[in-house]
Amino acid sequence: MTIQKITAKEVAKMVLHNEELCILDVRNESDFKDWKIEGNSVEIINIPYFDLLDDISPALESIPDGKNVIVVCAKEGSSIFVAEQIAEAGRSNVFYLEGGMKSWSEYLEPVRVADLSGGGELYQFVRIGKGCLSYMVISNGEAAIIDTSRMIDQYEQFMQEKGVKLLHTIDTHLHADHISGGRALAQKYGATYLLPPKDATEVTFDYEKLEEGKDIYVGNETIKVQPIYSPGHTIGSTSFIIDNKYLLTGDILFVESIGRPDLAGLAEDWVGDLRETLYSRYKDLSEALIVLPAHFGKGTELGERGLVSGRLGALYKENPGLNIQNEGEFRKIVTENLPPQPNSYQEIRQTNMGKINPNKEEQREMEIGPNRCAVHDK
Repeated sequence: MTIQKITAKEVAKMVLHNEELCILDVRNESDFKDWKIEGNSVEIINIPYFDLLDDISPALESIPDGKNVIVVCAKEGSSIFVAEQIAEAGRSNVFYLEGGMKSWSEYLEPVRVADLSGGGELYQFVRIGKGCLSYMVISNGEAAIIDTSRMIDQYEQFMQEKGVKLLHTIDTHLHADHISGGRALAQKYGATYLLPPKDATEVTFDYEKLEEGKDIYVGNETIKVQPIYSPGHTIGSTSFIIDNKYLLTGDILFVESIGRPDLAGLAEDWVGDLRETLYSRYKDLSEALIVLPAHFGKGTELGERGLVSGRLGALYKENPGLNIQNEGEFRKIVTENLPPQPNSYQEIRQTNMGKINPNKEEQREMEIGPNRCAVHDK
C-alpha cells in the first residue's frame, strides 16, 4: 500500500464544501486542543505521535473502516511516518497533509461575495486555518485589498488571473493576531497603504491616513469604499461600507461574537468605545447591510461556499454580544474571563508597527494557533 499527499488547498475546499473528512491529528494533546482543523463535516481523532511509535493499532482501531483518512502533524514528518504505518497495516486511501498545520495556517481560499453595482466584484479571502478574513475590491482593472495577510503571493496570483492593478492596501486597525502584508504589498506595486492614524502613533514608516470623511475609490470612481470610524477593538478601528451594501467590520463585530478590547492592554479605556460603536454607531446603519468581518472563530460561521457573513439586522437579534443591555454587565463580560490572548501578540503588534523585522520562519511561528480576537471564542 502507498500513501498520498494532499495539499492544504485541497483540504480547505473539502471543508468549505462540507465533504466528509476523517482526520487523524498526531500532535500532542495540548496543541490539538488549542487549534485544529474544524468544519461542519469533519470527524477528527487525536492520537499523539509518540503513542503510535511502537504500536499503530490505536490508530487502526479509531479510523472508521472504508473511509479516507488524512494524517496531520505540525510540519509533515510525523504524519508521513504514521500514514506509512497505517498503509502497511493494509488500509487504503491514506493521505498526509503536505506541510502540516503550518501549511494549513497559511492557505487563503478566495470566495466570491458578489458583483458590485458599478460592474466590479468583491471577494473574501478565507484563511481557514487561522480564522482570518481579508477582502479584495475589483473594478475597471483596479484593486484594493483590505486586511491583507502576510502571504502576499496568493493575492498577487489572484490579481494576475484577474488582470488588475493594485491601487490600495488598507488595514482596518493595527492587527495583534497576524502580521499584515499590506505595507509590503503596497511597496512592491507602488500602491497606497492606508492605516487609521490613531493606531499608527508608534509606527516607523510612512502611510496614508485612513479617516472618516475621506472616501476611497477603486476603478474610476465606480465603487465607493466609505470608511467609518468605529473604535473599541483598537482606538483607531475603522469599518467600511462598500457599494452601499456591505459593511466590513474589521475586528469589531463578528458573526457570532464581538471584538475584544484588551490586546493593547487598554481594556478599561476602550470598553466604552466598543459599546458605543456596537450599540450606537452600528445601530444607526441600515439593517440590510451585509456584515463581512475580519475573522471567524468557529466552523459554524462558515456559510455557503465558505463565505462568512451575516445581515446586520439579524446579528442584532442573534449575536450574544449585541444583546447585553446592562452597561455594567457588558463591561464585565468584555474585560473579564476573556479567552487567552493570541500567540506572540505583542511581537506581532511590534512587527506591524515596523519596530521589529522577524524573518519568514519566525513570522510563521508567531502566527501558529487560533486568532482569539473575539470575546466569546474558546
